[in-house]
Amino acid sequence: MARSRRSGAAAPRNSPRASLAYARQVLTQEAQAISSLGDRLGEGFLAALDALHRTQGRVVCTGIGKPGFIAQKLSATLASTGIPSLYLHPAEAAHGDLGRVARGDVIVALSNSGATEEVVRLLVPLKRLGVVIIALTGDLDSPLARGSDIAVNLGVVDEACPMGLVPTASSAALHAVCDALAMTLAWRREFSQSEYALYHPGGKLGRSVMKVREVMRTGEANPLVGEEATLEQVVVVMTRTR
Repeated sequence: MARSRRSGAAAPRNSPRASLAYARQVLTQEAQAISSLGDRLGEGFLAALDALHRTQGRVVCTGIGKPGFIAQKLSATLASTGIPSLYLHPAEAAHGDLGRVARGDVIVALSNSGATEEVVRLLVPLKRLGVVIIALTGDLDSPLARGSDIAVNLGVVDEACPMGLVPTASSAALHAVCDALAMTLAWRREFSQSEYALYHPGGKLGRSVMKVREVMRTGEANPLVGEEATLEQVVVVMTRTR
């Protein structure tokens, strides 16, 4: 009988209908986590934005685990919009990589709990270096928030996970706040398409913003024939031109 009950309980989870319903629930929960952030944005977000806008140094993003990956994405987004930025692994920072940080830099530290040991223990040495520390966290009473110069509050987010443990909705919210911060900064700086092209010379993005003069052949490299030239003559000139 016990085996029969287990089989009966597992069957609904194996059905396409149940799987799709749960997947939609995950998406809905993550979307709600992001949409609720709008009401939480306030003085902390504006202070972080001002600090990033004023800095003459670099923006150093740090975090570990899932927030670490999001910190890398934030750093990449900032760099792609003309803000010198790098990612600093907090564990490596404690073993010499703090030398990558200079006075005048701004640190953006990501931790949903605000109690991540590897991140929190950097606060004292970072303050000695004379940098501004911005915390992105879900707990304003956490050690990270209290030890930072500026704290941006994400609030408590229920994870979209059967166990309520795997960082999912909180990661989506953290990622969204980072995008909001980077894109608002680009908007405030009036970052232009031509500036964007400077940092994206390759790939489809680079091609989409290139100017004709940047790809057009000129001088001897540009094959030219007269308007009376035959097709055979055109082909010969084209194949000889390098």
